[in-house]
Amino acid sequence: AADKMNLIPQDFFAELCEQIIQHLNHKIPGVNTAELCQRIQMSGIEINVADLAKIANIISFLFSTAARNKLSTEELVTTLGNAVSALPKHAVQVIRHVWNEQGTTITVSEDGRNMATVGQFVDIKWKLGVAMSSDTCRSLKYPYVTVTLKVADPSGQITDKSFEMTIPQFKNFFKQFKEMAAVLETV
Repeated sequence: AADKMNLIPQDFFAELCEQIIQHLNHKIPGVNTAELCQRIQMSGIEINVADLAKIANIISFLFSTAARNKLSTEELVTTLGNAVSALPKHAVQVIRHVWNEQGTTITVSEDGRNMATVGQFVDIKWKLGVAMSSDTCRSLKYPYVTVTLKVADPSGQITDKSFEMTIPQFKNFFKQFKEMAAVLETV
C-alpha cells in the first residue's frame, strides 16, 4: 500500500486523513473513497478504488490505534518511523499534521462490543423507468423502480447498492416502510 500512497498527492491524502478523523469522531458516516478516487483520477493519477480503500483502512486503523493508546504526535511519528520505513515522507508529514491538529478529538470505545457491525444508511436515490422493448419482445411497456442506496460499511467505506423492483414489489416495499414509521411513532 505504501507504493500506492506515493501516488496520492499531498492535498488529496490530507483530505482522506481528515475524512477518516471525522468518521472516527462519528461526524460523517464514512469515507467516500469512490468519489475521492474519481477526483484523484481526474487529476491524472492512476489509482483504483480498491487500493484507495485499502489505504483508508490502514490510516483508519493507525488513527484509531493511536487514539486507543493515547499517543502524542511525536510518539505516533516515532512509532511510524520505527515500524514503517517504506511510508512516503509526504504521508508521514500529513499524518503528523492531521494528528497534531485533530488527533486528541478521537474517542475510541474500549469495549469492542460497542462497535457497529452493520452498515449505516447515507442516502437513497430512486427513479421510475419503463422498459419499452427487448430483443425477445417488441412491446413491453413494463414499469419498474430503480433504487440506489448509499451505505457506509462498518469500516467507513461508502458504497452504492442498486436494485430494481416491479411495481407490486415497490408497493410492498413502501408498505413495509409505512409499517416501520407507524411502529416508530409509538416509541
